[in-house]
Amino acid sequence: MNRFVVALAGAAIMAQISYPLVTGSRRDVVTVAVVVLLASCALVHAAVSRGIGWALMLFATTAGLGLIAEIVGTATGFPFGSYGYATGRLGPDIVGVPAVVPLAWTAGFYPIWCAVSYVLQRSSASPARRRIHRVVITAVGMVGWDLYLDTQMVTDGQWTWTSPIAGLPGIPSIPVSNYLGWFVTAAIMALIVDTLGRRFQADRTTLTPISDTAPLVLFTWTWLGSALAHAALLTGPELRYSAVYGFFAMGVVGVPLAWTWATSGWATSRWATSRKPTTEPRGRTRTR
Repeated sequence: MNRFVVALAGAAIMAQISYPLVTGSRRDVVTVAVVVLLASCALVHAAVSRGIGWALMLFATTAGLGLIAEIVGTATGFPFGSYGYATGRLGPDIVGVPAVVPLAWTAGFYPIWCAVSYVLQRSSASPARRRIHRVVITAVGMVGWDLYLDTQMVTDGQWTWTSPIAGLPGIPSIPVSNYLGWFVTAAIMALIVDTLGRRFQADRTTLTPISDTAPLVLFTWTWLGSALAHAALLTGPELRYSAVYGFFAMGVVGVPLAWTWATSGWATSRWATSRKPTTEPRGRTRTR
């Protein structure tokens, strides 16, 4: 099963590498493939490392709340701002929202959650503080991911913003309300996953021993690879700015993760470890 997770992660990375090399309908297919592969990797890894119940809870929380937020958002402009999806490009839709979009919330959330949890489980903070930090930092990481994602998808024409709210310097086409909406939505997801995760967590003695290396690599790839792609490989003036914004926002998670790796080593990335028992669980391309 560990090999299957690695295969899914590798396929997702290869699909992302192909993104700048294709155009038109082929790029749409690649976009959907990236999301499906990343979401599948997240759910399979979560099921193996944390239990099937935990994985189902993750999917219901991220994909379910993500779909609700998108349906409400496209209909009312809340909580992100006014926007609409292009038609006929990303497959079938659910009330005007491409069906692949909820999977993107799962695909983006899980690697960030694992990265934040990896750092916090090796910190000296109390369990209560860890839970608060996990929710807040995960939400910040999701905003950083969307700074990459929204700009890339808007540049590709996958959705269009019609909100009169101003955007960030260099990215005027996306209102700042979008990032606030992402922070709130992701924080709610993180709070639910943190709260319910302890109930759905399987007995670790019954789980397959598998490290969190795959989601941590996917997080790092997304953080650094997206910055490179936006800065040099993709075409669009706003992408040069999103490369910087996304790099620093996701760096709120990425820098502590890199430091923790450097000081504790990859060997300690295993979630289930007898040396450090804990009752806490660990942890579009969003297409909107």
